[in-house]
Parts: sequence; C-alpha cells; structure tokens
Amino acid sequence: MTLSIDSHFDSGNISLLDITGNPLRLAIELDHNSHFYQWFYFSVTGGKGQNDLKLCLENACGAAFPEGWQHYQVVASYDRQQWFRVTSHYRDGQLYFDHAAQYDQVWYAYFTPYSWERHLDILAQAQQSPSCSLESLGQTLDGRPLHMLTLGEASPEKYKVWLTARQHPGETMAQWAMEGLLQQLLDPQDACARRLLQQAVFYLLPNMNPDGSVRGHLRTNAAGVNLNREWQAPSLLSSPEVALTLQRMHATGVDLFIDLHGDEEIPYVFLVTNEGIPGYSPRLQQLEQQFKAQLLRSCADFQTTYGYPLDKPGQANMTMASCAVGQAFDCLSLTLEMPFIDNHNLPDATHGWSAERSRATGRALLPTMAAIMPELR
Repeated sequence: MTLSIDSHFDSGNISLLDITGNPLRLAIELDHNSHFYQWFYFSVTGGKGQNDLKLCLENACGAAFPEGWQHYQVVASYDRQQWFRVTSHYRDGQLYFDHAAQYDQVWYAYFTPYSWERHLDILAQAQQSPSCSLESLGQTLDGRPLHMLTLGEASPEKYKVWLTARQHPGETMAQWAMEGLLQQLLDPQDACARRLLQQAVFYLLPNMNPDGSVRGHLRTNAAGVNLNREWQAPSLLSSPEVALTLQRMHATGVDLFIDLHGDEEIPYVFLVTNEGIPGYSPRLQQLEQQFKAQLLRSCADFQTTYGYPLDKPGQANMTMASCAVGQAFDCLSLTLEMPFIDNHNLPDATHGWSAERSRATGRALLPTMAAIMPELR
C-alpha cells in the first residue's frame, strides 16, 4: 500500500518534506502570523507491516519550547479514542519516532487532541441539566462563538467562580480537565457538587481559543496573538476572546479564578500563584496556601516542589490572566499547569500524562474549592 500523510482535519498540523525515504521527513507548521509552533497532529495511511518505518520532525529544535522534547514520547491512536505513547528520541535538533503500525491508518499528535466537535457535544449535553445554561459571549475573529456555561442560579450572596481553559489551544489537557470538572459538577448524585452549586455560581469557558484550536495552533489565536498576554489591554480587533471574557467578569464579579494550562517542559502538576501582583496581601497568601494544602489531599498528581520561580513583589506580568484578574478583583486567582510529558512522581510508561489523568485533575478541584469556599470573602 502506498504511504500517505494527511493533516487536513480539525486541529491538524504537519508539513510533508519528503515521503520517499526512511525516515519520513516532516516539519511542524507555525501558528498563523506567529513564530510559535510545537503542536502537531496528522495521520499516516499505508504503514501497516512496515516494522522499520521511521518518522522525523526536522524542525523540532526551533519549536517554542525545545527543552520539552527531552523525555517526550509522541502519542498515537488507531481509533482517535484511545491514545498511547510511542518510543521517541530527540537528537541533533530533530524528533525521531518509529512505530510498527497494527492497522492501515494511525494518528499521531503532540498530546491527545480535543476536537471542536467534542467541544460542541459536551456543551449540548451540559445544557440539558437544569443547573446549566449555555450562551455565546460573542464571536472570534474566524466567526466562531465564544461559549460560556453558567452553572447554578445567580444571587448576590453566592460566590462567583470562573474557570477558563485552552487560552493556548495546543494545551488540550486543559480542556480535558475542564470536561472532568464539568461532568462532576453536573452529577446530581455528587454531594460535593450539590453543595458547591448551593454556595456559588460557576462561569466556565471550556475553550477560550476556538480559532487556534481548529487551525492546529500551539499558542495563538487567528491573528497570531498569545491570549495569555492580552489581559491588561485586550482588543476586539486582535484578542476579542479576552475582551469579551473580561467584560462579563466585570459584570458578574469574581471571587475565585482558575486558568487551566499545560506546560511543555516541566513533568509535574503545579499551581502558579500571585506573589508579584501589586495588590498581593496576607489574605491572598493565606488563601493560596489553603488551596494548595487541600489540592494535595484531593489530587495525587499535584505537588508543590516543582514549578515556576516565584515573582518578586511588584514584578508580576500583569498581561497574564491570573495576575490581571487577581489584581482587578482582589481575589484568589491561580493558574493550574499540567504536563505534556508525564508526572515524573507517578510515571505511566504506556500513556504518560493523559486525557484521563487531566479529567481526574479537573474533578479533584471540586473538593478543593468546597473546602476553601467559605474563606473566599
């Protein structure tokens, strides 16, 4: 069977350099109007039985986070439902992997994809709950709706909890985590979820960057803009996703904000806190400490040893979501990072970090929020 490679589908990204040799020579395409790239997603047809078939991503060294290729293993699937890791090696600035395919077609990706169709399916299911309503905050640059789910009935005495995912579209683990949280929160048999909905209203944006997601971007929207550097002065012309979200935040208020992300290089789950914002206070510090302590109890993958260096006082990047929101609303505001590679404290040789572990991390946020809710104001 003749070999063929395809990426002309939702979130697809690859450029074919040469298919006549072995390894197959490939390159990751840049985000539109941007220098960022690292996300890839493509299929290979005709590789069954070719036990020595090799693939090479030749421009890996120029990716946004080249250190992220160390210890990285490509994810693969035959049915686009179950994903597993294949042996990969980064050397001389190129990423090599080989795989003895068991079937005619196999899909390869940087991480388990989260399709726009799945996004729409989850929204359709969620809106049927009596606790949930669905709306669009407006349109993206490519004309897609910016969906928001509201869970719980709004009232002045209730806490306002906001969660966003996938500002960086290639960080699909963020939306998998949001899915886990959403499904748990809508489970009428879950006592923790029922208590939370009695105490708070939840505003969830499962995909903050629909255009970048469908285009197969790593980090930017349709204009090539990094949304998580737009929160100080967003523009409807270049970053409407942030402008529309901030507008609604100011209309509702915010008592707790969690921004879900993935980190390409650090093989652990960790939180980013707000020590560097101008309004940082002992109250916010105490809330951060309480949140971390509870998340350690509810999420076995979470840890506090590894993460980003702490910002010095007054030196936070105020263009980032968690910093801007924490400052604007004087609230507990956090970024939750999950790995692309694996959690090196609890490694999984077959799956590495996975969609299911991301969903479990999202679910673990519920008891964490329940424990800290009375302290938010």
